This record gives sequence, C-alpha cells and structure tokens, in this order.
Amino acid sequence: MKITKIFSDENGDSHFENLEIPLIDHDDIGFLSENIDVKKLQFRKVSADYDYDFHCAPQKQFIVLLDGGIEIETSLGEIREFQTGEILLVEDISGKGHKTKNLEKRERTSLFIHL
Repeated sequence: MKITKIFSDENGDSHFENLEIPLIDHDDIGFLSENIDVKKLQFRKVSADYDYDFHCAPQKQFIVLLDGGIEIETSLGEIREFQTGEILLVEDISGKGHKTKNLEKRERTSLFIHL
C-alpha cells in the first residue's frame, strides 16, 4: 500500500517521501499490514474555502482523505496533489511546516489517526 510521508529535516524544512506499507496475504480475508498502534481517531470537516498557510502537524498522524482532494506545499516549494482515498503520514510536528488547501471549492472530510 502506497502512502506519502511529510516530515521535517534537521534544518526544519519539510519534505515528501513515498512509502510502501507491506501487505501480507491472508487468503480469504485479503491482504493485511502489520498492526500499527494508534492513540486516537478524529473526524474532520473543513469549509469549501480551506487554505491554511504554513503550519506544523499537531502530532504524528495518518490523514485519510474521505472526500475531496488537497494540495500540499512543503517549505522548499515542492507541491503535490492528493485525492479522495489517499493516505498521508504527517510527521512535521516541528520546523517550517507545510501549506494545505482544497483542490475544489467544496466542503471536505478527512480522518485523523493519531500515532
């Protein structure tokens, strides 16, 4: 399973990293990853005009985009777009942070899974 990680380096700059979560074949029930311990789960809805300037993640967390896409810009200016169903691992809890904005002018929902 492919996910994208956002993290800060030793200079505080944010970066993207492509990760592959290994899945193991469990026959009839499908392919499963190893268990990942989580602390909390939080649902989120943002307004149609969501455009959040540079910020750090409040904690290490997975973000699952339930509906609607986003554009994220790192502190070094790299921009990527993410669509419904994609998963991010956000770890830039310090440093210069990243920008996030909706791709479309509509409400968007997501799921935060705190690690």
